[in-house]
Amino acid sequence: MILVHSPDRFTVLAGNKPRHNVLMENIRTRLTFGNKVEDVKLRKRKSQLYSKEDESPLNDGELRTRVVVFSVAFRVINCFLVQTSFVPDEYWQSLEVVTYGYVTWEWKEGLRGFTYPLFFAFIYKLLYFINYDSVHLLIWLPRIIQALFAAFADVKFFFLIRRLEGCDVAKWTFFCHMCSWFSWYCCTRTLTNSMETTITCLALSYFPLPGSQTHSSKIYLTLVALAVVVRPTALIVWFPLVMYHFWLETNKLKLITLNLVPIGFVLLIPLIDCIFYEKWTMVQFNFLKFNVFHSVADFYGSHPWHWYFTQGFAVVIGPHFPLFLHGCSIAYKRYTILLAVVVWTIGVYSLLPHKEFRFIYPVLPFCMIFCGISLANLKTWRRTAAFILLVSNLVAALYTGLVHQRGPLVVMGYLQTLCDVSSTSTPPQPDVLFLMPCHSTPYYSHVHCPMKMRFLECPPDLGEEGYVDEADRFYDDPLHWLRTSFPYKSFLPTHLVLFDVLEKDISVFLQGNKFVRTAEIFHTHFPEGRVGGSIFIYERH
Repeated sequence: MILVHSPDRFTVLAGNKPRHNVLMENIRTRLTFGNKVEDVKLRKRKSQLYSKEDESPLNDGELRTRVVVFSVAFRVINCFLVQTSFVPDEYWQSLEVVTYGYVTWEWKEGLRGFTYPLFFAFIYKLLYFINYDSVHLLIWLPRIIQALFAAFADVKFFFLIRRLEGCDVAKWTFFCHMCSWFSWYCCTRTLTNSMETTITCLALSYFPLPGSQTHSSKIYLTLVALAVVVRPTALIVWFPLVMYHFWLETNKLKLITLNLVPIGFVLLIPLIDCIFYEKWTMVQFNFLKFNVFHSVADFYGSHPWHWYFTQGFAVVIGPHFPLFLHGCSIAYKRYTILLAVVVWTIGVYSLLPHKEFRFIYPVLPFCMIFCGISLANLKTWRRTAAFILLVSNLVAALYTGLVHQRGPLVVMGYLQTLCDVSSTSTPPQPDVLFLMPCHSTPYYSHVHCPMKMRFLECPPDLGEEGYVDEADRFYDDPLHWLRTSFPYKSFLPTHLVLFDVLEKDISVFLQGNKFVRTAEIFHTHFPEGRVGGSIFIYERH
């Protein structure tokens, strides 16, 4: 008998064969029937050590290819099936800034950086140089590029969850993420919130979450800094995460000196903004000063402190809400930091009077992790729950993307046809006046010609005593405003664009000046205040 030593065990040999091999051969002979030898079927291990391996029949390359192709195709289709307007910032903080150099009061006061609009300016200039700057490309190409960024973030998100939880949870998390109606509604829009969410999703892939094998402090901190440059409020989401990383880090001095300070200095020093403003400008500080310290954002509406908890969050997460609660009950210990970020972000935004759904959009991917864990743990009702989730989100996504608030884009398509008239016709040239709440529609980015247009201005009160903006003065007494603004018929515009709720108030003016309604365009099934269900276009004859 011979003993062979190995680092962790002794193997007993009988002759030239290990004893355990002889034992296995004896067992095999007992299972022999005639000349047929049946292989022993071993019980499948259910240990967590094996649950994350070999779950997918595809190798990594095939799986990555399928996920990439699906994500890109899905987001491009998503882009073309969103044909409605959401908020004015979708145009007035991106496309309008670069199309004809129109800037709102926020740029005049140094509240907005030029990094995000500069990206679209590069796209527009490239189209101009290759002589493809048609109005359709100018409208759709920025959104398609935004969709591709979103698809890239989707892919990174899937493989992050696969590394953390395995293929099964990754599959259901990806399903929840992709069928979210609010992500469908927002992610392909040219909103800074959409880019902020995309960058947040990418940064999360490199963040040192428990179990993550691809974390990189330099990459994720660079992406966080970029998100703050695009939209300063990204710091709200990332502050607890960076503090969590700092607490876990053993070499804190190295993290500060080699990562935090250099990356913050390079990306947060606003060189581009200083060049465009022609003076030293710290956009992030100005944003905080005006919107928080001076409460300028309250000018655009305010909500009670509990609005996000009672309405806002439930609308954004939509039909996923029960799964989110269930997932939190299962995985709150494992992902305490992510749940804390969700609660922290909603809590901080609740302290600000001005609230919007899109402000908490960046925490939606965090919530989808809990939803995916919930679905993966549902055994009996999993398919039923997934079907209900898909159908309910699909209805909401298609309605908000194709029907609700589609009027402004249809109006601009109608007005764009006047560009051909203005280039060939004799005077009077088209002259359009928007009698609507300010920034209700896109502007020159959607007509791409030097047609004369005007809308009611509404910059906020920056300290002027007794200040009332032009839009409020108009709505206080529409007839008086029209008569004083156009004392002579030669000053009148050729076209008026207005919501149906205003028609009755100015009918005398319309009839007296021979304005005839030439188009009625559906806008929404839920008119409210100054915003009507339809938009009318009047032309003077």
